[in-house]
Amino acid sequence: MKPTPQPARWIVFLLEHLASPESLEEVQGDLIELHATWVVKYGGLLAAWKYFCTVLTLLRPLRKARILLSAASILNLKMLHHYFNVVFRNISRRKAFSIVNIAGLSLGLTCCLLIFLYVKDELSYDRFHTNIDQFYQLTCHRIEGDGTEEKFALAAMVQGPAFKSEIPEIQTFVRTKKDQLVVKNNNDLFREDVLWADDNFFSVFSFPLASGNPENSLSDMHSIVLTEEIALKYFGTTDVLGKPMTLQVDGDFTTFMVSAVAKGSPQNSTIKFKVLLPFSFLEETRPDNGWHWVSFPTYFVLAPQADPQAVAAKMKDVYQTQARAEIDEMVTMGYANTTVWGLQPFSEMHLNTEFRGTPEGSNPIYSYILSGIALFILLIACINFINFSIAQSLRRSKEIGIRKVIGGQRNELALQFLSESFSLCFIAFLIAMVMTELALPTFNELSDKELSLRYLLDSRLVIGAIVLFFATGFGAGIYPALVLSGFNPVKALTNRLQFSGKNYLSRNLVVAQFSLATFLIIATLFIYAQFDFITRKDLGYNDRHLVEIINSRAAMDMTLTRTLKTELARLQGVENVAPKNIGRFQGPTQVEGKEFQATYERVDEDYVPTMQLEVLMGRNFSKDFPSDSVDAVLVNQAFVREAGWKDPIGKTVDRMNIPGWGNKKVTVVGVVKDYHFESLKEKIKPELFTYEPKLPLGKFLIRIGADHVQKTLTSVEAVFLKMFPYDSYQYTFRDEMNRRHYQAENRWKQIITIGAVLAIFISCIGLFGLTALTAERRTKEIGLRKVMGASATQIVGLISGDFIKLVAISFIVAVPVVWYSIFLWLQTFAYRIDINPWFFAFAGGVTLLIAFLTIATQAVRAALSNPVKSLKSE
Repeated sequence: MKPTPQPARWIVFLLEHLASPESLEEVQGDLIELHATWVVKYGGLLAAWKYFCTVLTLLRPLRKARILLSAASILNLKMLHHYFNVVFRNISRRKAFSIVNIAGLSLGLTCCLLIFLYVKDELSYDRFHTNIDQFYQLTCHRIEGDGTEEKFALAAMVQGPAFKSEIPEIQTFVRTKKDQLVVKNNNDLFREDVLWADDNFFSVFSFPLASGNPENSLSDMHSIVLTEEIALKYFGTTDVLGKPMTLQVDGDFTTFMVSAVAKGSPQNSTIKFKVLLPFSFLEETRPDNGWHWVSFPTYFVLAPQADPQAVAAKMKDVYQTQARAEIDEMVTMGYANTTVWGLQPFSEMHLNTEFRGTPEGSNPIYSYILSGIALFILLIACINFINFSIAQSLRRSKEIGIRKVIGGQRNELALQFLSESFSLCFIAFLIAMVMTELALPTFNELSDKELSLRYLLDSRLVIGAIVLFFATGFGAGIYPALVLSGFNPVKALTNRLQFSGKNYLSRNLVVAQFSLATFLIIATLFIYAQFDFITRKDLGYNDRHLVEIINSRAAMDMTLTRTLKTELARLQGVENVAPKNIGRFQGPTQVEGKEFQATYERVDEDYVPTMQLEVLMGRNFSKDFPSDSVDAVLVNQAFVREAGWKDPIGKTVDRMNIPGWGNKKVTVVGVVKDYHFESLKEKIKPELFTYEPKLPLGKFLIRIGADHVQKTLTSVEAVFLKMFPYDSYQYTFRDEMNRRHYQAENRWKQIITIGAVLAIFISCIGLFGLTALTAERRTKEIGLRKVMGASATQIVGLISGDFIKLVAISFIVAVPVVWYSIFLWLQTFAYRIDINPWFFAFAGGVTLLIAFLTIATQAVRAALSNPVKSLKSE
């Protein structure tokens, strides 16, 4: 019996037999007989071999292909060793080219790895829950009488129990509610985010507990569940079961007992919590049986075979039956809106921006943008690799000629060049892994994530990375391998080697590269301009040195509100104080038979001067007119336009959507100039200001002087804590709050800018390589021109001219695409800049300048070279 070969020799034996007349069955029999010992030693090999034979059967037409014989020979370790020696010899011989080439690939791969992590995180949201395919979120689609629509991922308290009791397909439900409460720890007060949840929260969702029983951890209305982080913060240990914790709920301090400790929410979870409180406490203290005041995310678990559409149809019937009295009352009051309840798959919540109120919602466009940038940059890097390989090939023409003369086959040369490509890609991958780890902190800050390189240790991502490696290595190396291996050995040895045609592929690739780079540069300019516009635009009021303080205890107590306002107004440095309602209240409003949506604000006479609003017509609220508190309102210009009034002073608002308001009519006494009470993404809506004393306040706007800001804030805090010693004190500057509206735009401005810089940098690397190729191809032409008297400037112009034309063409290609893209993006803002043609001109000029400087480095080198050396070799 023949000796058992090594695995590499075994595979070579197999591939060599593919070109022989023997049948696959004979080969299989021979191999099993010859290598029985090896097969027994490695138990699962026989099954793998049979599977491999099935694949080979499909490859019968290729059995005589010489490329397979070459594949067999390359598996010879000596041959591999030789190839790798050649690879590293070429790298060390041309260090500058190799470093730049590998750097370009590394940057492209780094971008792809970062985006792999980002997209994986986005797509993996909530996938850790068991039976997630049965989870659905209740949605509310509200259609007003004027045709306007609103979609909410929210419900009221009643829908969960009502639908569960009437629809058999609904197995259970969970309601949640985010809140912020004050925690009293000894004599210290802290404000913590909490989540109210039904007692089956841990039975439905797969959040692990470190201690406690998931079945009953929220069954008692005075129980509380902490994460390990919060337990350590307040108790210094995670062994806290049965310990008391005091929280302020609705102005009163209540003691809860720790019933469980959770490990915390995963980063890719839509539902996040640090402190969990029982929803039954809310039902006891804030009962509400209404169907239309939506503020609670509600989740259903459906039976495995349930049809969501059929369940939604049944929900409509339940709503029409159980909410009939409420619906009829709304119709009697003149409300013509329609409410439709639906179901959204839980796994789709994170990337669905259709519904308001979805926790941790994310716009999928960001994933598309990032993926596009990463693929663009990787494509540019691969294009560079091709150009660099071709540019260096003329220097290796003699090597290729000698190899062919001594019997080297084209497929062997092609495999050698492919091995060089894969070797460079492997080095680039290693560098990319290091660069990814170094870039992650900055990328996490920009993308508001907590990504880690260990996320790549996922089977699908590992496979994706392997596919990316082979696709990059093959894609970047196949064209150079085919071109270089086809050189004529005679021409190669006599230095008469020229590429056929005008190298259209490389030129088209340059156009593609700079089109992408120009696109990103122009997009960056417009994003910067729009961001500057929305952060500097006149808002219609002065948000500088305007402080907001919220106190829920004062919301329904007018005596406390007046006392706190008086005490704050006495402080030195406080210019104005104005209380107003917390949040925003909006509803249908009727004026002279016309109904439209309006926003209501509960304010007093000091709101207009504190905000520094401009009263265009009529007057402000005044203490000189006591009836203002019951039958007078102010409106903004948008309200006047919507109502169709020409002279609004003295006009009557016939109906407002305020609980307990009834059919009371109010009179317009003043019109304030429109101001942006929401972000500039939203159009200014009709707004109505009322002095109605029955409505709650709770928020205080304080205008402080520009001098001694910190001293004034300290005095304000002292007054607040004197009146409310057990309440947490927090304040916010209005201008900072306005800037937070555009955090996403600011982050993506930075990401797009970095992408533009990387794209133009890698594109210039490619242009550098293509210029080097041209200089190599035209070496003798340049030498002859210099001998005939051409100056260095003329030589530089000769080499640079063609490439500047290519960059100009790329600008022409990019402009219509980027114009349309920017036009669509600007439509997402209610107030936006105009599309300025100077931005396009500036971007084109910058691109041409960068390209020229890149080309000039090679062109000058060629122009200053010694013509004798280039002509002597001819």
